[in-house]
Amino acid sequence: MNIRLPNLNRWVLMGLGVICAIALGACNQAIFKTKAAQVSQLVISTLGDFKTFNYAFYGEFPNIFLYTAEGLIAENGKTGKIEPALAESWEISPDKQRITFTLRNGLKWSDGQPLTVDDVIFTYRDVYLNEKIPTDLRDLLRIGKSGKFPTVRKVDQRRVEFTTPEPFAPFLRVLGMGLLPEHILRESVFTNDDEGKPKFLSTWGTNTDPQKLVVNGPFMLESYTPSQRYVFRRNPNYWRKDSQSQPLPHIERIVMQIVESTDTELLRFRSGELDQLAGLGSLRPEDFSLLKQEEKRGNFQIQQGGLRMGTLYTMFNLNTGRRTDETPLVDPIKSRWFNTKEFRQAVAYAINRDKLINNVFRGLAKPQNSPISVQSPFYLSPAEGLKTYNYDPQKSKELLRQAGFKYDKQQQLLDADGNRVRFSMITNAENKLRVAIGAQIKQDLAEIGMQVDFAPTSFNTVIEKLDTSLDWDCVMLGLTGGVEPNNGFNVWNPDGGSHTFNQGSKPGSPPVIGRQVSDWEKEIGQLYIQGAQELDESKRKVIYGKTQQITQENLPFIYLANQMAMAAVRNKVENVEYTALGFTYWNIAEQKVTAQ
Repeated sequence: MNIRLPNLNRWVLMGLGVICAIALGACNQAIFKTKAAQVSQLVISTLGDFKTFNYAFYGEFPNIFLYTAEGLIAENGKTGKIEPALAESWEISPDKQRITFTLRNGLKWSDGQPLTVDDVIFTYRDVYLNEKIPTDLRDLLRIGKSGKFPTVRKVDQRRVEFTTPEPFAPFLRVLGMGLLPEHILRESVFTNDDEGKPKFLSTWGTNTDPQKLVVNGPFMLESYTPSQRYVFRRNPNYWRKDSQSQPLPHIERIVMQIVESTDTELLRFRSGELDQLAGLGSLRPEDFSLLKQEEKRGNFQIQQGGLRMGTLYTMFNLNTGRRTDETPLVDPIKSRWFNTKEFRQAVAYAINRDKLINNVFRGLAKPQNSPISVQSPFYLSPAEGLKTYNYDPQKSKELLRQAGFKYDKQQQLLDADGNRVRFSMITNAENKLRVAIGAQIKQDLAEIGMQVDFAPTSFNTVIEKLDTSLDWDCVMLGLTGGVEPNNGFNVWNPDGGSHTFNQGSKPGSPPVIGRQVSDWEKEIGQLYIQGAQELDESKRKVIYGKTQQITQENLPFIYLANQMAMAAVRNKVENVEYTALGFTYWNIAEQKVTAQ
């Protein structure tokens, strides 16, 4: 329950909160003081606990797998180019439908057992392509109009071959998915529980003893204290070596503190407790000017990585379906508003992005208009004809009137039946930047007569509404981006597990009855399939350009602003190459922490 306190009490409690946070920070430092003196240790942070330790079921960023998992190939965090990882090389057949990988010699899992071609076969054939296992990763492996999957076979002890039913341009990049250990997980995949489901579905949840997790990345999860911290330690069986043939990673231990807000992160960084601020994302713009003045005194530097690769958006629930109890997921009155294109366009014109950029982002952002990252060769810019929505509240009102809405004497917006236009908007309360943006959007939409009930809530609650209950009106969130557009196929495929603005039935959840998919949704999905089939980059750009034009016309996502990617890094942490694509973690194996 939220209680509005008298000013004096509010300041007293705020003071106590700061004292407690500093005390907690001192306690955390004391816990690892002895160990830190003996080993190379990096201290970072994350907002909230992760939902799983099983790679097949993760759908959040950040996650433990940034440090514990590796695939056949990797993406260079600076260039975006594909590089060898567990596979030392690969060959692509002349018909572009077969890729044969050769694994490195002597690969091992963290428990010392050999990592072999059999693990690759198990991971893809028995887990990711197993219809009994509800993993969203399977959507990335669907190929062509029929949605067929690739086949995988063992060629010999070091070679494995993937065959696609047709040429599929993004396929090589997709194979960066983390591998799973057959010798540990095979039994859980092929043994059912009392409900007839594979035991794998409940294997390696967050209640699992971290010592039982077997991984292949540079680090292993050593311990997990809910709501407090994750501790990773160096994987002694990791395959990589540095230029002097010394085993990597250099860092012995990573302590990832779990903090409740970005304010707490800032406090802990300024007190010296954290070695990085926003290393798994980007600095808040309001913190930049403050920290810039403290670089020398705080013995750190702010690194900039260009515009962020992801998207920041607000979206409406377009789902017209219902559950089995006949209750609509969205109030039918609101649903008619949300599914009116002119209504969504009016909202887009009413949001003052320039004001957002100047006030909330402190000028450290640019307007965003596309789901595809600006660094991608398939990005369509406004100069190339992409539709934009510059601030124009009068245009908003014109569109609303054309769609049958009207205004009363108090300039409140009503629909054709006289219903007051009022809806709720949620975002994750832990992210103060989004809370500030939501407050401005509420004000902007009030200018065109809409009443927005803005209710920031916990991240896990937001995700539960989007993925499970589906009972929400409007949400503001973000998606990670990248160079390859097909990584977003799970979002744009109407049957995809991340098609959140009009989510279909998910395995294990009650069915959605009466859901309707619009023609433009279907067209985007089909264009993504075509784009993946086309190997000529210039032709692919034309295809993905059309998807961007459709999204900007129909606005399933109303994009807001693209923030500058920045992180503050202590000078004692060497070899950090912060970028908008890989943040600070992409070359974590090469990083060092020196005594200062």
